[in-house]
Amino acid sequence: REREREREREKERKGGRGKMAYAALLQSSVDALCARGKGILAADESPGTLGKRLKNTKELEHLENVEETRRSYREILVTSDTGASFSGVIMHEETLRQSTSDNKPFVKCLLEKGILPGIKVDQGLEPLSDSSAEETKTKGLETLAERCDSYREQGARFAKWRAALKVSETLPSQACIDTNARQLAKYAKVCQEHGLVPIVEPEILINSNYDLGRSKEVSLAVLRKVVEELKEHGVDLPTCLLKPQMVMPGSECPQQVSPEVVAETTLDVFTECLPHELAGVFFLSGGLTEEQATVNLNLINQVAQSRFEKQQPWKLSFSFGRALQASVLKLWKGSAENATKCREQSAKLAEANAKACEGLYQPPHPSLLTENTLVESFRGHNS
Repeated sequence: REREREREREKERKGGRGKMAYAALLQSSVDALCARGKGILAADESPGTLGKRLKNTKELEHLENVEETRRSYREILVTSDTGASFSGVIMHEETLRQSTSDNKPFVKCLLEKGILPGIKVDQGLEPLSDSSAEETKTKGLETLAERCDSYREQGARFAKWRAALKVSETLPSQACIDTNARQLAKYAKVCQEHGLVPIVEPEILINSNYDLGRSKEVSLAVLRKVVEELKEHGVDLPTCLLKPQMVMPGSECPQQVSPEVVAETTLDVFTECLPHELAGVFFLSGGLTEEQATVNLNLINQVAQSRFEKQQPWKLSFSFGRALQASVLKLWKGSAENATKCREQSAKLAEANAKACEGLYQPPHPSLLTENTLVESFRGHNS
């Protein structure tokens, strides 16, 4: 019956044009995603990426990377008590259609907690060109419109598309910046036309040795171009979300800086190039440890509250992946016996970051990790 009703609604919408056909749905979705004191869990790793993560985690290297393994782990995430901390969860298309061991759809699990289901819609990276194999663009635009309709019918209310930009003294090239910004804008426009709030993710890769000055320079160039293309393509900024990297030195740079400097520099960049009508900024963690990501987010919000006298133009929140999952994965060890402890750990990590959204986080951090980095080197087209 629900599918029949959706088909009828679809017929009615065909009389509308573009984003306006879904204006009310987009607004209600973005309002929910930007709810105060909440953020987004990025649990959208592809089967290949999650498999490599299992292989690179000592406690999990014995597990076979099959769908049931992945489903069992994702069940922990979608059934944790995180409704007070998460406004959305980004899933891979495999996860969107999965259910718990007692046949309850993951989408329903999330909606019952007031969490919106989201979907990763890009189809991975490929070389920018034959002559620029070091740089990448993203696949998936050709079939995006049709897939958006399918994802929306399955319950998704927002989407994410990731571009990845490598940084060196000479990279990213202008061609790489232009191509990825254009793709992100085209993706965002298609999503809005098909009822999904777009999260635009121009990830500036952290696994390099560039310093803070170079990070700021690249961040400004990339974000300015992304905003330019969003406007050029007619994307509705009040129902569009941005998922950037915090502005900081590369992970291999010997001159690291304090979280306070990261917060100030990040907000300096945003003030220069982000329009106030943009609905919200949801940071990626990009290789930061669980504690580093929380501490940085907390300080960014504290500095923003002071700088803008608590009238900051954008919601500043999180859309973390590894920084909300690394402890949970280690604790899980692939055993159903550990599921309860994993759910408790997931809720603790979520709560810490929810407080950081308001600048209210207080240590100690609930992380169980001993590593000083979560940087991964296998998330690219040639991995």
